Amino acid sequence: MCGLLVTSDPDTELEEFEKGLETLSDRGPDDVKLCNAGHGMMGFRRLAIMGLNEKGMQPFERNGNLAVCNGELYGFRKMKEELLPGYEMVSGSDCEIILPLYEKYGTKMFSLFDAEFVCVIYDREKDQLIAARDPIGIRPMYYGYTENGMICFGSTPASLMPIAGNIQPFPPGHYWEEGAFIPYETIWKPEGPFITDDIRQVCGEIHDLLVTGVKKRMDADVPVGYLLSGGLDSSLVCAIAQRESKTPIRTFAIGMEKDAIDLKYARQAAEYIGSDHTEVIITADDVLKALPEVIRALATWDITTIRASIGMYLLCRYIHENTNIRVLFTGEISDELFGYKYTDFAPDAASFQEEAEKRIREIHMYDVLRADRCISSNSLESRVPFGDLDFVRYVMRIDPEKKMNTYGMGKHLLRQAFADDPILPESIRLRDKAAFSDAVGHSLADEIKAYAERKYSDEEAVKRYQSFDYKPPYTKESLLYREIFEQYYPGMAGMIIDFWLPNQSWEGCAVSDPSARYLSNYGKSGE
Repeated sequence: MCGLLVTSDPDTELEEFEKGLETLSDRGPDDVKLCNAGHGMMGFRRLAIMGLNEKGMQPFERNGNLAVCNGELYGFRKMKEELLPGYEMVSGSDCEIILPLYEKYGTKMFSLFDAEFVCVIYDREKDQLIAARDPIGIRPMYYGYTENGMICFGSTPASLMPIAGNIQPFPPGHYWEEGAFIPYETIWKPEGPFITDDIRQVCGEIHDLLVTGVKKRMDADVPVGYLLSGGLDSSLVCAIAQRESKTPIRTFAIGMEKDAIDLKYARQAAEYIGSDHTEVIITADDVLKALPEVIRALATWDITTIRASIGMYLLCRYIHENTNIRVLFTGEISDELFGYKYTDFAPDAASFQEEAEKRIREIHMYDVLRADRCISSNSLESRVPFGDLDFVRYVMRIDPEKKMNTYGMGKHLLRQAFADDPILPESIRLRDKAAFSDAVGHSLADEIKAYAERKYSDEEAVKRYQSFDYKPPYTKESLLYREIFEQYYPGMAGMIIDFWLPNQSWEGCAVSDPSARYLSNYGKSGE
């Protein structure tokens, strides 16, 4: 994972710019470089993953144009051969092809990428910046404005705070040019009619696209690891990767010391696929101590995101401190595509589809944000196979009637896609969905709630709720999160659109706590 910071304002102070760039040192610990970009500045902090020599350092320069990119351009070698015949690469870095592609195709190139990326280009001839973000928003970028009203771009809100205000997330699937955000792909909105093929054919496509999505992400010049919760999604990713590997892959799981749910299932999956497996045990004290640093890394106040991040953050910290791994695979984005526990309550297929579109459209503020920050703040890079663009495009076009839970268990299509491929034990393939923070241990959230109860009296909590105009907290736990957030990001709560909650308008979903264990259909998920 890398970090970038760009200003278009010639009045930006170098010292303040360097302060912003320094906040990205965890994302890019290997090297740092900044240079002038027209009247502004462009800075980059590098975590070397592809093309490890110094020629892969950014900003890249070509014909006076400059580019910085935090991303992975999958299949870049093939893209170079097909779109840039005769171009000779000098660095081995996938991002090197951005400038020659831009010079040939302009902003049309963003639609050509099979990538998780953000990038900023300085066009010398036009003397202007062009910025873009991948269609899902897997890689982070924010924008803000200086006191002179000139735009800046940064990988995190913290990087922009020394030089800009009014900071907001850069919209996924857009590029910015000449003062406007222009959509180049709305991946959450399916193009064309729904796919109505029979179940067997649909499941075959799901199987093959996911396998391809995992395989293409295994290309790295550094050691790779895999987060394994023992749930369906991460287990499938690990199992596919192990089958494609000549040696045991390294898998990692985390759980609370007294009531971990995931650990036993992760162990089952690891033993079945033959991975080199590590378990990390955490305590209530670990959770409470980590809370401020987790919220600082996340730059969110959302209950669900913070809860689910604590175990993931501590696991990534362990990996960073105890291994030489640089890349981590995760199972995010499956729920948004195939359904949560609460989407079992969708009143009809149209409502199910509308909810999926909303979740994919907003995921860059929730699960994708969580995965990026937990991993990158520990100087690692994330790979998200369920976010493969071809995979997402296909699943979003499947007739929602087929995706609804009318089969007795959610995610039926994904489970059925691997029914004839003995890649996982049946106990994992058919394991019921459990929320990650709950499966790390129900005591994780319970301990935080108990701490918040001790911290605030009922009267004090109500008074403090009312002190917030935007999305005020409504529980002592959410108040705790919000107050820690405000310490790091005062007045910046608008970066997050809302609390992540089940669809409150659906019967059975009007719950105040976002955990799936408060739904009536939680069933065996907590066992």
